[in-house]
Amino acid sequence: MKYIKNKFFNSTVRARHMTFISTLTKWIFWGSIIGIIVGTTSALLINLNDFLTEVRQGNPVLLFFLPLGGILIGYIYMYYGKGSRKGNDLILEHIHHGQGEIPLRMGPIVFVCTFITHLFGGSTGREGAAIQMGASISEGVNKLFKVDQIDRRILILSGISGGFGSAFGAPLTGTIFGMEAITIGRTKYEALVPCTVASFVGHYVATAWGIHHDNFIIQNVPDINTINLMKVIGLSIIFGFTSVLYSQLRHEIKRLSDKYLKNLMLRAMIGGMIIIALTFIIGSRDYLGRGLPMVERAFEGNVPPFAFLAKIVFTAVTMGTGFRGGEVIPLFFIGATLGNTLSTIVNLPTSFLAAIGMIAVFSGAANTPISAFLFSVEMFTGQGITYFFIACLISFIFSGHHGIYAAQKIYDPKSRMLNLSPGESISSIENNKKVQP
Repeated sequence: MKYIKNKFFNSTVRARHMTFISTLTKWIFWGSIIGIIVGTTSALLINLNDFLTEVRQGNPVLLFFLPLGGILIGYIYMYYGKGSRKGNDLILEHIHHGQGEIPLRMGPIVFVCTFITHLFGGSTGREGAAIQMGASISEGVNKLFKVDQIDRRILILSGISGGFGSAFGAPLTGTIFGMEAITIGRTKYEALVPCTVASFVGHYVATAWGIHHDNFIIQNVPDINTINLMKVIGLSIIFGFTSVLYSQLRHEIKRLSDKYLKNLMLRAMIGGMIIIALTFIIGSRDYLGRGLPMVERAFEGNVPPFAFLAKIVFTAVTMGTGFRGGEVIPLFFIGATLGNTLSTIVNLPTSFLAAIGMIAVFSGAANTPISAFLFSVEMFTGQGITYFFIACLISFIFSGHHGIYAAQKIYDPKSRMLNLSPGESISSIENNKKVQP
């Protein structure tokens, strides 16, 4: 009895247990607060985005005001942004280095600028706004409760999880995304509890506000056999390369904009003019905004064969010249329409390959194979789970060190064949390539 008492109930063990209980309680409490606020703001974001999309579609003339919208966005970030212009990359840099603060104004500013972008027809999504709002809200919680440095970073991760989970109605995906998207090769499981709480609470709060998320249906999943597996592997390589194409074009446009168009208002104005010109050159408005109707058509088997390429260009120009929103829904568009195009070539069901492309391009571009796989499970209720698992891994591997998040750090390279040094970010690797003779 004395042994048991000394073993399990001495002062050291009691102190350890109390620390564990105290930390767990704080994480649940803080994660719940973040989830409630993020879920509410995501609901507002989704409802207003839907409304503004309807307004734009009912008033085609609004597209011609996109350059003016760009000027307004540039003005806001030039004079009121206070460092928040980097968006998601600022959050990643803060988590990696812990320097400075995430501006509390980041959330409201990206909120307003996303609405401007959607109202006038910029080709973008919404998760960027949800993630930045989540991080901004987390920073507010950090300041309110005077959270220490270690827990501060963890709560910012939970803000990312809450933003993603509530924006897409995918709480499992949101939980892992906040921990996985920060660093390639390492998932920060120390943030598991607050990320889980924030993502699930955020999702259910958004649902309580009446949010209904988009659903896409796979009509037919092919049998698992050697031929079909080899087809999916080969196609997943193509999807991975497609994610690289988008990421590189988007970053190159931003690099050229930073170099030649330093004035943010002029930059976004020119970007808006380019979007208008592209719309009339192609003769279609299907590539403006989120483009969800085209994604639905991709699952039904009726999209232009090069729709994916058009969306790559539209979104890269929109995001690269300073407009706001997100890139996940455009990635869904790119992958689904490319899968639709390839389905007739490889003789696989159209809706199945649209779904595979949608998830695989997201996996390669965001460098988040676990999150992408979980998203496929949540969105398609576990259909074709083996195929999605393979597609996510293959696309992730073949996308190399490229991705949509320039500040994403490489903890461990995906393969020794890539010959990369651990600890570098995607942007630093690209910069090193440019200075090499």
